[in-house]
Amino acid sequence: MTAQILTNLTRRKTGTIAHLTISRPSKLNALNTYLLEQIPKTLQSLTSQNNDLLGIVLTGAGDKAFVGGADIAEMAALDSPSSARTFISKVHGACDSLRQCPVPVIGRVNGYALGAGLELAASCDFRVASSNAVFGMPEVKIGIPSVVEAALLPGLIGWGRTRQLLMLGENIGAQEALSWGLVEKITKPEDLDEAVEIWLSQLEKNGPLAVTRQKALMRTWENVSMDEAIRAGITAFEEAFIAENGKKTEPSRMMEAFFLSKKSNS
Repeated sequence: MTAQILTNLTRRKTGTIAHLTISRPSKLNALNTYLLEQIPKTLQSLTSQNNDLLGIVLTGAGDKAFVGGADIAEMAALDSPSSARTFISKVHGACDSLRQCPVPVIGRVNGYALGAGLELAASCDFRVASSNAVFGMPEVKIGIPSVVEAALLPGLIGWGRTRQLLMLGENIGAQEALSWGLVEKITKPEDLDEAVEIWLSQLEKNGPLAVTRQKALMRTWENVSMDEAIRAGITAFEEAFIAENGKKTEPSRMMEAFFLSKKSNS
């Protein structure tokens, strides 16, 4: 198959990490309908079948592109407003599935991240990019606005820089993306996996329930007032101390381990 989502699971001491690779290298991993439909299905399958899932690493096949955009041939064939809505809704569905995924998603950006590819990267929880990565939103160059998860960009890089990307349709490099806040880290291409591993190792040390609760809470923060966000945080804190089936809560277990460690090292 020329377009596919490759999945690789690695079992670690405290849980499972899933590596997802968008593979359509002959087209810079451009997202066609098949890939757009497979991304949510794959994430749903991973989260439902792996109760110990700690995180997901998303990347593109090869070293030229993370995702070079949505499939231009498919967009050129759109022949009505309804077909356009159907296609762009699939782009949104793929991006939103990353945001709705209960565990953190790390974007491993290895080359071009353009248009829908940048929207996909923006939908990840954090991003590390190769120093040769290129970012852009070129939709205006083919007569359409940047939409759906392009709406996430002002929260990452501010309104002025978002206007620069979306209205001018220009590309920026990895260093500029880092200084803007579009990515959290850049590294040499050969060190990309090592950079991802550092984050995974840090993630593995944390309480998995705390991490999933934190992601869910932050999604709530994006859509409510400050007062509502604070109230939601109080509820999330309370829920962390709800015991299930007579077992110790995650905070109880982890704080107990903390004090035992302090005692043994004193």
